[in-house]
Amino acid sequence: MASKKSILKKVQIVITKHFKTPEDAFNFFDKNGNRKLSKKEIVALLKEAEINGFIRGLVTTKLIEGYDKDGDGLIDWKEFKAAVAEIVKGSK
Repeated sequence: MASKKSILKKVQIVITKHFKTPEDAFNFFDKNGNRKLSKKEIVALLKEAEINGFIRGLVTTKLIEGYDKDGDGLIDWKEFKAAVAEIVKGSK
């Protein structure tokens, strides 16, 4: 099974290589434009990052549990920005 570090590295690669800014990535995956990423939208991001289908659901749940500070079950822009900052910090 992929390690947390390798999963976060893959997410970082998608965000930095395919988008000019983290906000561009957020907006791309926010398909319904509500400024929040749903579980389905996070799964799409992880799929783009080539995270194995078996663990995508687990990783999505852990991401929401770890970064959803307001408890609505979604990741808003502020929460996403915090996650990206942690991913970048962890890769250095």
